[in-house]
Amino acid sequence: MTDALSWTWHYDGVILLTGILCAVAASLPGNFLVLRRTSLLGDAVSHAVLPGIAAAFLLTHSRTGPILFAGAVVAGLLTALLTELIRDIGSVDEGASTGVVFTTLFAAGLVLIVQAADSVDLDPGCVLYGALEDSPLQTFRMGGLELPRVTLTLAAVLLLNLVFVLLFFKELLISSFDPGLATTGGYNARLVHYLLMVIVAITAVASFEAAGNILVVAMFIVPPSAALLLTTRLSHMIWISAGIAATAAVMGHFSALILPRWAGYRSISTAGMMTLCVGLLFLAAALLSPSAGVLTGWVRRVRLSLRILCEDLLALLYRIEERSGAREISTIASVEELSRKLLCGRRMLIVAGWIQARQGRLTREGDILKLTDTGRREAALLVRSHRLWESYLVTEGVGRGRIHRQAETLEHYTSEGLRSRLDTGLPDGTLDPHGSPIPGEHDFRSPPDA
Repeated sequence: MTDALSWTWHYDGVILLTGILCAVAASLPGNFLVLRRTSLLGDAVSHAVLPGIAAAFLLTHSRTGPILFAGAVVAGLLTALLTELIRDIGSVDEGASTGVVFTTLFAAGLVLIVQAADSVDLDPGCVLYGALEDSPLQTFRMGGLELPRVTLTLAAVLLLNLVFVLLFFKELLISSFDPGLATTGGYNARLVHYLLMVIVAITAVASFEAAGNILVVAMFIVPPSAALLLTTRLSHMIWISAGIAATAAVMGHFSALILPRWAGYRSISTAGMMTLCVGLLFLAAALLSPSAGVLTGWVRRVRLSLRILCEDLLALLYRIEERSGAREISTIASVEELSRKLLCGRRMLIVAGWIQARQGRLTREGDILKLTDTGRREAALLVRSHRLWESYLVTEGVGRGRIHRQAETLEHYTSEGLRSRLDTGLPDGTLDPHGSPIPGEHDFRSPPDA
């Protein structure tokens, strides 16, 4: 737990650096877990390495050393092998087979950890929640310097993961999207898969002592998932996920320092706050993603609806003017009447009218809207598109009762070239199926400047 104390580089700086290293190291292989749709497998490996860790504890009575990593790697590979074996033999989906393997191995690991805790200096809660706050205190001497052991370990793991991604980028890319193509191209997709599992296992066990299982699993999955919402290029996704992971670590650490003062708590878990912050960053990406964001999608839909309403307003004013038989006089219509005809709210119509007035297509006098010459020209093109589509749909055998609704949609996406093609293909390009005249492409053209 981190008390809300003043910032000190020799303590808070080490905690922050350790959190960043852990988060970024986990996010690198996590990109390929997400792309392979095996995120649960990363969670499974992170949990299932516990039997290997516990066995190494019982053998060495130490929380560090190569045997610890070897035990974790063996357990991670065993998880991947058993998952595929159960999936192939039992004919169950990968999610079910993964759940069977990792829950069983995780339970076995917890039993062994409890047993090991009686004879080894081991806190079972540390495996789940981590002890980032203790990382500055666990040091070793090198050349007269006291260096944080966990921080250097995670730096080495980050370097290993980065080298792995750079060296096997092509193989990881191809095997993630099409394992069959990778095998055909001479790449052993299964070997790449197991190498990835080794990296995941090493990253998990290196992060357990400092960050705990919860944070490392979150960093395996959440930053790459957020990055996938923001880009479609794998190289960009990797760097964005690393940036999100590092940002979450920074936000989490400072939140752990500041929030207790505001909320009245004595202390708060740094690893927990980092996990919460990365979840909040994912939420922001889910809301604001340019391509798949909930909020940006809503904004696009509102803008599209408003654009269509603006165009429908012009077309309706043109039709009212056309029926009045006085094209040279600007049509006058009340907002109330127009909103009723367009089946929209009065406020939305006022907004649409304000937009068109700012663009010089309408003028407004109190509650009355009038077409300008520019607005009449654009309205004529909309009506022309509508009536050309109605004529075309009739020639294609669409019933007259259905053509209006379809043409009403198509008119908003019709270019000048498409109108020309529609006009050329019609036997009579002057009247629509209802007998209304089809405006010409160059009707109401403004005279050139003198």
